[in-house]
Amino acid sequence: MSFEPSDRIASLPTGIFAELAAKKRAVAERGLSLIDLSVGSPDLPPAPFIRQVLAEAVLDGAKYEYTLSAIPGFAEAVASFYQRRYDVSIDPSREVVQLMGSQDGLAHLALALINPGDIVLVPDPGYPIYAASVQIAGGQLVPMPLRSEHGFLPQFDAIPVDVARRAKFMVLNFPGNPIATIAPPSFFEQAIAFAKRHNILIVHDFAYSELVFDGLRATSILAYPGAADVAIEFNSLSKTFNMAGCRIGYAVGNRQALSLLQQLKSHIDYGVFRPIQEAAIAALTADPVHLDEQVRIYERRRDTLVTGLRNADWQQVPNVHATMFIWAPIPSGFESSRAFSLDLLESSGVVVTPGDAFGREGEGYVRIALVQSEGLLAEAGQRIAAYLQRH
Repeated sequence: MSFEPSDRIASLPTGIFAELAAKKRAVAERGLSLIDLSVGSPDLPPAPFIRQVLAEAVLDGAKYEYTLSAIPGFAEAVASFYQRRYDVSIDPSREVVQLMGSQDGLAHLALALINPGDIVLVPDPGYPIYAASVQIAGGQLVPMPLRSEHGFLPQFDAIPVDVARRAKFMVLNFPGNPIATIAPPSFFEQAIAFAKRHNILIVHDFAYSELVFDGLRATSILAYPGAADVAIEFNSLSKTFNMAGCRIGYAVGNRQALSLLQQLKSHIDYGVFRPIQEAAIAALTADPVHLDEQVRIYERRRDTLVTGLRNADWQQVPNVHATMFIWAPIPSGFESSRAFSLDLLESSGVVVTPGDAFGREGEGYVRIALVQSEGLLAEAGQRIAAYLQRH
């Protein structure tokens, strides 16, 4: 007996991640230890007070019922966090939707807004769910190239007017994944004006809002005048609070768009486990001192790896100012991102992600995740140096 995939599933790429997983198993079976810098999953635990709240709530036998939606206090905690961190006022009763992680919301948004054939503008390179969600919904993808000569920012004047008029929404992501770019205020102002001119919803993925280095700060798009008319913003506790496995996040902003997303979700899930919600409230309302320490940890990791790679004569590696990723041009002499990444893995055990996994414009780059200790990152730099010397 065999079963055929739906057209939606058949249209999705299997991609490099499955190939990397198979290669990692084969390399490990040879006895070569892996230093995996390919997946953006935080290796740090949540702060002790967050784990304590979660542990105590899990032991309460009365907290295992369906929550159906956010418990009292969650939306207020999000609104408080946005006011304190970004100086953005949010109505917790109408401008917050709880999610099972921001990817959950990003995956379902297209189903709530898109009809077959509708256009969606997505960054290229970009986080894979942006494109996959639109394909599943039957929409038409129009890539917005992110190129170094433009500071890795979309160029709105390069989007044909007839395409802009047909676009339902546009995905932005700053600070970005895979490209760790921080957008300047002028960019957000241009994006809002462009969206208003063409009646496009801006979908801003803000998952790395607190992983910003060197004394800089990221800005919520909702801090700009008129943004709430045309924008929603997704955020998560995965990266900011190291609660990735807990699967909890939220969307804020335009009330109508959030209402449609909430309506769809009411048919799909029964809410986030109550103890996780209580831990999330504790995280969002706490003194941010633990966030500052986390930033310092990632800064030191960045410095360790960037120094090691530049000492390995990989001079193209940039000194990024945000996120847990380095987006680096591949060393000269390699024919493609994929060829470099797979050969590096097989020869040295260091795992990075080829840029073409994130879109056509990612060719020629690799994404390197800062998700290991400083010691392992230093060792990764030494292994890469030895690898490059052999080539």
